[in-house]
Amino acid sequence: MSFCSFLGGEVFKDHFQPGIYVCAKCGHELFSSRAKYEHSSPWPAFTETLRGDSVAKREERPGALKVTCGKCGNGLGHEFLNDGPKRGQSRF
Repeated sequence: MSFCSFLGGEVFKDHFQPGIYVCAKCGHELFSSRAKYEHSSPWPAFTETLRGDSVAKREERPGALKVTCGKCGNGLGHEFLNDGPKRGQSRF
């Protein structure tokens, strides 16, 4: 997608090796590879966080929550409610 090309692309979008995804700023554990799935967005997509305290969330608009690292507050993107691969699941 052209709007991401200036960033050089997302290196973990097509990465499906087993492991834990951590915050780039502080190393706090965020997501498990078991919760990762293929999605048409240019970023990695997950259905759930590793633990309840992995991230902090605040409503940005209906159906979308702003997501930050639960330890250092680093911006991680959004949680889109009911936009996961199965009915009722979210997409991070």
